Amino acid sequence: MLPQNNRLKKKKDFERVFKKGKGFKEDFLALKTAKNDLDDSRFGFVVSQKVSKKATVRNKIKRVLRKIIEQYLPLIKKGNDVLIVTLPGLEIKDFWEFKEVCDKLLKRANLVK
Repeated sequence: MLPQNNRLKKKKDFERVFKKGKGFKEDFLALKTAKNDLDDSRFGFVVSQKVSKKATVRNKIKRVLRKIIEQYLPLIKKGNDVLIVTLPGLEIKDFWEFKEVCDKLLKRANLVK
């Protein structure tokens, strides 16, 4: 599970990253990142109903993304707020495709040491 200090929780934090964040897109994921003044990087996940009408499917996607980010945490640079936004079409992908695309996105956004 992603530690508490590595989670974006408040609506104003999500809005700040959406407005001021720099965007990257890869296949079925989009990433927005903005600097923060903290010692940790924080992550938020957005899975809309356009991806799936079923909440169980959307929650599963978020769990998979959290697990992938949790594995990358030791390698991620400090002081960033990151939003990972899913796009339609990923509900049929498997874990390894998620991991590959996340790896590309994090490298393109220069978040990995």
